Amino acid sequence: MFGFLFVISAEPARAEKRVALVIGISNYQRVPPLGNPSHDAAAMGAPFRKAGFDVVDDKRDLGIVDLRRAVREFSEKAQDADIAVVYYAGHGIEVDGLNYLVPADAKLARDFDVDDEAVSLDRVLRALDPVKRLRLVILDACRDNPLAGTIKKSVATRSIGRGSAKVEPTTPNTLVAFATKAGAVADDGSGENSQYTSALVKYIAEPGVDVRVAFGRVPTRC
Repeated sequence: MFGFLFVISAEPARAEKRVALVIGISNYQRVPPLGNPSHDAAAMGAPFRKAGFDVVDDKRDLGIVDLRRAVREFSEKAQDADIAVVYYAGHGIEVDGLNYLVPADAKLARDFDVDDEAVSLDRVLRALDPVKRLRLVILDACRDNPLAGTIKKSVATRSIGRGSAKVEPTTPNTLVAFATKAGAVADDGSGENSQYTSALVKYIAEPGVDVRVAFGRVPTRC
């Protein structure tokens, strides 16, 4: 059912609507900037365009208002799509088993602030609910997030992770891919692109390769 992301149909009757949202956040305002995410997002957007995706929304260095808007607007574009992909490169955080995408202007002084200042992975997945065939979310967000170490807990037992929590999608034909195993973090390496995204660009756009096989070829960064 996952099929092929990058097949270009020559038959109009079989044409599918494919849409992609590509987000890279490098210039964080309250922690040191990240070198890779903007380059990673540019590298990931290129194969979608080359394959003729109907929509490729490129977003960079979004604050919380713009990040929420980007997800909301993409949900509208995905309403009648057969295939939808969301790629995110930047900081992520896990709070009590829930994963969040961290925008450029996040402060995250307290754990209570996370719902106001970050966007949950659950919200991203809900945006893809109407998609007919394949919902794919790729998170290159397992970097060692310095914000996670400074958040004040409102409840002592609350868990705050630097990596990402494991996700089991409840919607059929949904795949969530992480750059590392659950709970792990990794650095970006010394190149312009992260090791994970470099491998993704190499394998995911190979014509005729099932997306599950492509991700099986991509090593995690842990």
